[in-house]
Amino acid sequence: MAAGCLIFYPAADTRVFFFFLSALFVLAGGMAMLQVAANPFVAALGPERTASSRLNLSQAFNSLGTTIAPILSAAYLLGDKILGSEEIQALDQGAQDEYYAIEASAVQGPFMILAGVLFLMAAAFFMVKLPSIQSAAKNVKWAKVFSFPNLTLGALGIFVYVGAEVALGSYYTLYFVDMGLADTVKDSPTLSSTVDFIARVFKGTSIDELDAKGIMGMFLFFYWGGAMVGRFIGSFLTNKLRPALVLSVFASGSILMLVISMMTGGLIAMWSALLVGLFNSIMFPTIFTMAINKLGDYKEFGSGILCTAIVGGAFIPPMYGMLADTSEVGEGAAVAAYKTAFILPILCYAYICFYGFWYKRWQGRIEEASA
Repeated sequence: MAAGCLIFYPAADTRVFFFFLSALFVLAGGMAMLQVAANPFVAALGPERTASSRLNLSQAFNSLGTTIAPILSAAYLLGDKILGSEEIQALDQGAQDEYYAIEASAVQGPFMILAGVLFLMAAAFFMVKLPSIQSAAKNVKWAKVFSFPNLTLGALGIFVYVGAEVALGSYYTLYFVDMGLADTVKDSPTLSSTVDFIARVFKGTSIDELDAKGIMGMFLFFYWGGAMVGRFIGSFLTNKLRPALVLSVFASGSILMLVISMMTGGLIAMWSALLVGLFNSIMFPTIFTMAINKLGDYKEFGSGILCTAIVGGAFIPPMYGMLADTSEVGEGAAVAAYKTAFILPILCYAYICFYGFWYKRWQGRIEEASA
């Protein structure tokens, strides 16, 4: 991951798109390998019954990063005055080159800091002696891992969950802007002061210096922050209740919030959409531990499959974008398209709800057979 961050420096200097893609590829590859190792490790550090609770707790801290990141991106990336194509073409060649250089160099500082932090973390893990857990047997057959129905259905659950979560998080800012909520926020003393405080802390500017995207982008704090809070709650709930039941209830909550957002407008539509983050919270760690349950020596292989299923975050958001795209012109056309496109993440959450109910029955049959 640190190496991927370092590649952003020459990428910004050369402004060659291939370098940016390479940096993202290396960074994402490091993230995937880290999850393949860490998730089953956390699940194995205690009784199998409470594995969902442990992974929810550990990923609550993971969510802290995704809570802070939208604020930083809104302040540093969405907060400046990005020029449109026509405005850039109106500049002379020297001014264009200067503008592109300034925009590209904006990533250098943050990613160098991230690289340093990641190198320190790598050194810490290298020196700290972690508990040893049983690794996969050497003679296991890779193909057999697909014979576990909880794994194959769980992998699809991870695919649609990550896809829905990323799609909503990616398009919410545009959805809120098209609803004209930036002016509503400015007119509200409470909301405007909240955005102004965040802008001053993270960028040193006021709300008056942010455009509509910058203002509404900061509200993603509540979407990702809800995921963090929900995982702390989920750690308690999955320790007391069957994880499959908790999963189905939370998936139903996500569906309900999206339906409310589809049927309403203004701040009600915004807050109900943002509350989906709270219900998203327990899905990944809960699906993950349910999917690798009863895999025995195949847990490491199963973990790799589940982490591969995260690719849903690359497929479903463009599908959502196609549904949300509209050629209609007129007030409210874009908002209506976004609301119609909510049908796709609703279907994703409906499958996750089904997986929870299916797993509850499947686990019950296993327990009866064991008895």
